[in-house]
Amino acid sequence: MEEKQKKVSLVLAVNGERFELPCVDPSTTLLQFLRSETCFKSPKLGCGEGGCGACVVLVSKYDPSHKKVEDFSVSSCLTLLCSLNGCSITTSEGLGNTRDGFHSIHERFAGFHASQCGFCTPGMCMSFFSALVNADKGNKPNPPSGFSKLTSSEAEKAITGNLCRCTGYRPIADACKSFAADVDIEDLGFNSFWKKGDSKEVKVSKLPPYDPTKNFSTYPEFLKSESTTNSDSSRRYPWYSPVSIEELRSLLYSNVMENGASFKLVVGNTGTGYYKETQPYDHYVDLRYIPESSIIERDQNGIEVGATVTISKLISFLKEENIVNIGSYGTLVSQKLARHMEKIASPFVRNSASVGGNLVMAQKNGFPSDIATLFLGLSATVRLMTSHGFEKLSLEELLSRPPLDSKTVLLSVCIPFKNAQSSLQTNSKLLFETFRASPRPHGNAIAYVNAAFHADVSHCKNGVLINNIQLAFGAYGTKHATRAKKVEEYLEGKILNVHVLYEALKLVKLAVIPEDDTLHPEYRSSLAVSYVFKFLHPLTDVHSAISGGLLNGISDISVEELSKSCNDGRISQGREQTLLSSAKQVVEYSSTEYYPVGEPMKKVGAAMQAAGEAVYVDDIPSPPNCLHGSFIYSTKPLAGVTGIQLESNRLTDGVTAVITFKDIPSGGENIGVLTKFGTEPLFSDDLARYAGDRVAVVVADSQMSADVAARTALVEYDTENIDPPILTVEEAVEKSSFFQIPPFLNPKQVGDFSKGMAEADHKILSAEIRLGSEYYFYMETQTALAIPDEDNCMVVYTSSQYPEYSHRVIASCLGVPEHNIRVITRRVGGGYGGKAIRAMPVSAACALAAYKLRRPVRIYVNRNSDMIMTGGRHPMKVTYSVGFKSSGKITALHLDILINAGISEDVSPIVPSNVIKALKKYDWGALSFNVKLCKTNLSSKSAMRAPGEVQGSYIAEAIMERVAGLLSMEVDSVRNKNFHTFESLNLFYGNIVAEGEYTLPSIMDKLAVSSSFFQRSKMIEQFNQNNTWKKRGISRVPIVYEVMQRPTSGKVSILQDGSIVVEVGGIELGQGLWTKVRQMTAYALGFIDSSWAEDLVEKVRVIQADTLSLVQAGFTAGSTTSESSCEAVRLCCDVLVERLTPLKKQLQEQNGSVDWPMLILQAQTQSVNLAANSYYVPESGSMSYLNFGAAVSEVEIDILTGETAILQSDIIYDCGQSLNPAVDLGQIEGAFVQGIGFFMHEEYLTNEDGLMVSNSTWKYKIPTIDTIPRNFNVHVLNSGHHEKRVLSSKASGEPPLLLAASVHCATREAVKAAREQLKLWGNLDGSVSEFYLDIPAILPVVKTQCGLDYVEKYLESILAQKSN
Repeated sequence: MEEKQKKVSLVLAVNGERFELPCVDPSTTLLQFLRSETCFKSPKLGCGEGGCGACVVLVSKYDPSHKKVEDFSVSSCLTLLCSLNGCSITTSEGLGNTRDGFHSIHERFAGFHASQCGFCTPGMCMSFFSALVNADKGNKPNPPSGFSKLTSSEAEKAITGNLCRCTGYRPIADACKSFAADVDIEDLGFNSFWKKGDSKEVKVSKLPPYDPTKNFSTYPEFLKSESTTNSDSSRRYPWYSPVSIEELRSLLYSNVMENGASFKLVVGNTGTGYYKETQPYDHYVDLRYIPESSIIERDQNGIEVGATVTISKLISFLKEENIVNIGSYGTLVSQKLARHMEKIASPFVRNSASVGGNLVMAQKNGFPSDIATLFLGLSATVRLMTSHGFEKLSLEELLSRPPLDSKTVLLSVCIPFKNAQSSLQTNSKLLFETFRASPRPHGNAIAYVNAAFHADVSHCKNGVLINNIQLAFGAYGTKHATRAKKVEEYLEGKILNVHVLYEALKLVKLAVIPEDDTLHPEYRSSLAVSYVFKFLHPLTDVHSAISGGLLNGISDISVEELSKSCNDGRISQGREQTLLSSAKQVVEYSSTEYYPVGEPMKKVGAAMQAAGEAVYVDDIPSPPNCLHGSFIYSTKPLAGVTGIQLESNRLTDGVTAVITFKDIPSGGENIGVLTKFGTEPLFSDDLARYAGDRVAVVVADSQMSADVAARTALVEYDTENIDPPILTVEEAVEKSSFFQIPPFLNPKQVGDFSKGMAEADHKILSAEIRLGSEYYFYMETQTALAIPDEDNCMVVYTSSQYPEYSHRVIASCLGVPEHNIRVITRRVGGGYGGKAIRAMPVSAACALAAYKLRRPVRIYVNRNSDMIMTGGRHPMKVTYSVGFKSSGKITALHLDILINAGISEDVSPIVPSNVIKALKKYDWGALSFNVKLCKTNLSSKSAMRAPGEVQGSYIAEAIMERVAGLLSMEVDSVRNKNFHTFESLNLFYGNIVAEGEYTLPSIMDKLAVSSSFFQRSKMIEQFNQNNTWKKRGISRVPIVYEVMQRPTSGKVSILQDGSIVVEVGGIELGQGLWTKVRQMTAYALGFIDSSWAEDLVEKVRVIQADTLSLVQAGFTAGSTTSESSCEAVRLCCDVLVERLTPLKKQLQEQNGSVDWPMLILQAQTQSVNLAANSYYVPESGSMSYLNFGAAVSEVEIDILTGETAILQSDIIYDCGQSLNPAVDLGQIEGAFVQGIGFFMHEEYLTNEDGLMVSNSTWKYKIPTIDTIPRNFNVHVLNSGHHEKRVLSSKASGEPPLLLAASVHCATREAVKAAREQLKLWGNLDGSVSEFYLDIPAILPVVKTQCGLDYVEKYLESILAQKSN
């Protein structure tokens, strides 16, 4: 029998190609198969958790009984390959590619400038393609020609689960919405398809064509004819697919499953994204083919849903129009469940995740499930198959039982509908509502608290009587969802009024108490109170609408409808609409003086990136005998390492070696990092110095084996006779643990502080600001591939912003001359500073392992380890004293700044001066400071986009807010009072601004007009007076950002056919460096003949960085590498122009005309040197310059939940004469949204040992499409000629990130309005304006500052009014 099972093959298609796999390890994921066994590399490993969307593909299944193909997106990193027998897989390469032509999705992504680093783009395209295919199959009316049946709202929702760290999402949304039938083409943003002034018709005609009728088949014909019946697939060993309950039972209790054999029940396997597997299973049982567990039915009595039904299928079913009359209550429940469940996970996870799997995780593991809470609130029952037979019990009983044993199977869930008939007879009404608040409003984030409430109420002459009520809460830091029984008992039989509600809410607070170690426990309890208030408040006698007979003659209703019907509709949740409204991008073109420089050309290779053909390090095919490495790191902050024990199981069978510091060859050094300020060891020797310190690299024959071995390895520690670790800046001060700041990096003080303080009318002394860390969250984690070469040489491919220093580190570590090492970097899947210094140890470890084992080794650091080991932004503690006049003019500021640098210098010595430079954007009168760089036992903090500047700029704003609060002035007017004049700016920044280049005052004035800042400020004031539960705030923030150019090299070579190869020191990270370099090459060579410039652009190819080909390349960071690389190329081209111009003149005289190919052919013939090298060194007087910009942001906070929505952001940013306005626009938007992450979302959490614990996509939340400004307007200002700049251009990569402080400042204004409301009620503890809003201002932070007892204080004020 077993022999026969082994012979049955797994058959599937990938992009139309047939694959037959006779032998498959059942733990293999689809992503592992695609990336290692096929040539398709577009699905990327971004997280391995289903949390980022980089690996999304389309799965197509054929249903022979209905002769229909079902298409849905899945997370290929979680989907098991064996579950796809008879399926067809489509990846982004399958939609289109360089050879066969790109799909219109790829072309539109490129044309809307929606791909920067490109690592996330193929997954984004597939998420969208899945929505497109399914919309066009639907029976909506046919769309206009060139469009799909998708709506704009559906287009946005299609990508809500996909993360992008580069673009800021707006251009991605526009690319997707360009396919929508209901889109207003005028609302779509800046793109390369049409020009200003084109009519709607012309715009539509210029879009890459889309014809849904010509969509290629996602399911090839040959698969339909293959024998892929369930009975065949169920015989594959050791993967079983039983087709009946009987077969399942006999399988689970057969000899196969006895004798300690482990087995796994599988549906979608999405649970492994949350609960990582480190143990192998002997057998896998696929439950999807059992009819009883895949049913989905609904009638007047309720809904029955099989346990293997996916969440997406249940949502679609609940949304369907009913043939059977299920009554108004059944309709209400169906709609509410569907709407809530659309916020669970992301579309590509919901498509595979099963309802039953979600409930079983909640029951067995305490997973914070929404579905368990929803079903508990509806008194659901479940049906189980146990060892004794079948059992039916309530969900509440199931959740309170001990964890189910492995052979107990959940078969189905039944949700009863309350009997509408009986409620009609008693004249009662049924209410049902669900609630959730999470870091992301539209899902892909676990809720802080979720809830489902059901009530049976009736109207009587004194108000509303509660006959029966059920209140279910979950995810609040409890093992499973619970009912608030005491609250229910208190409310039942009572007529609802303010006093009853107030007493009930007291009981809610006692009922919803998170367990110890739950984050933000008070907030969660307060949130539960908010939910009950929101549910019952519309029914109290406060609402005159109730006594006006609101409930009369209305059947079952939702609270939402009820609150809308009331006079005070301010608690209502609002109707469905698009996430983003129209946005304006104003791009001021440079003159054609430097053509094609200054043109908004689309990014080089953007369509190729979208199709997934761009090659990143992990896409390079593994050489023969290649091994894979994974880091073992310390979990202790300071401890002796006495040994490493590897766990032995089948998943770790492939382990080849464990590489430690002892494996460094004689003559080599234990070095992993080298900067101008010092070094850092590659591995801890006998002492681990911080949690996350590299202890060893496990090397195995697969990345999975290496990762599992590293994850399960036991490091043995000894902490005897070791000093306690230094983890905080306060401990560092106490123990005088500091790094030296070199004198040349010490920032300059301004004026006389004592004198300034003496002139002040008011003083704030020793106020404190604390700022936390932030993780880079590049989509491609740290990665390297090392290949031993002849003569003791080594080729290392690395994803690095600093290959030159990686090269030096590897050579030092191996003890070989630098000419033995070649480091190659083609492109980087996002860096933001994290791939500069922190990439070095990964390359070095990889090279060391390859050197030791004499085999190729590659390392692709898994997301969880990357987050722990890589460090991030510098945390700071700032204490300041400030003196100011009654007018708001500041006269003196002193700061004591403690910067937590972590364990090594890295580039931390540059941070103090960056903080002070950004803070100098205001005229402080006198400015003094004392900055200490603290050495602590934490991971080394490194440069992260705007390192120090983002903190310095924010500190300035926080001081302005504090001063304004104390003077009861508008913050904006205090800012204006302290704005620099041209003279004071040069005093603070050392005379680096020329006359006419200080554009910030005019930017601020322009922005006030274009954003209607003052009018909106008045409207917001009005809004806040009229709204109790929502408050708005607006803020206008300027930035001054100093950048410095660094030397870099370039090389331009012209080949025989006239095509041009360019090498530059700068690395393409997604910032469009190659695109600008390409334009500059065409411009500079165009001096031979300006009419050639346009054609020359297409002839230029910028190639990968190679440290043996181009030396002294430098460091890609600090926002200026694009312009430095362009200048290096221009120098090369100048040499070539000088060589070729005489020849061109000669040919012209001979032939009358000459073109580029003829010129190059003749140059070859006459032995003209067609290659030129350069080394650009900026002049010392013009190395540094200032960048200016400003932003206005408006937010709305929900006081009941603490949620902040960014209604609008307007930015004006001065790019000088932009080298490429499309690229710079993308940089501005992307940096701003990354800044929103720092200020509003990204919670960097560590345990008591300093080990990062928010190290997953589940816990660390970067911005998503639903958290960016709804209306996002950007003006790229062309400020004209700047003599000392590269073709008058200015930087755009980092400065705009600082502008995101405007969102935080606006949030503070909105919180202030909430506190003013409390003051009006006579219930404010503390001052209206003297409060500190933490960074990030996540929901708990906002709600805490509004008052966690805001609801209670509101009710107290009403009760007080009544008693008077």
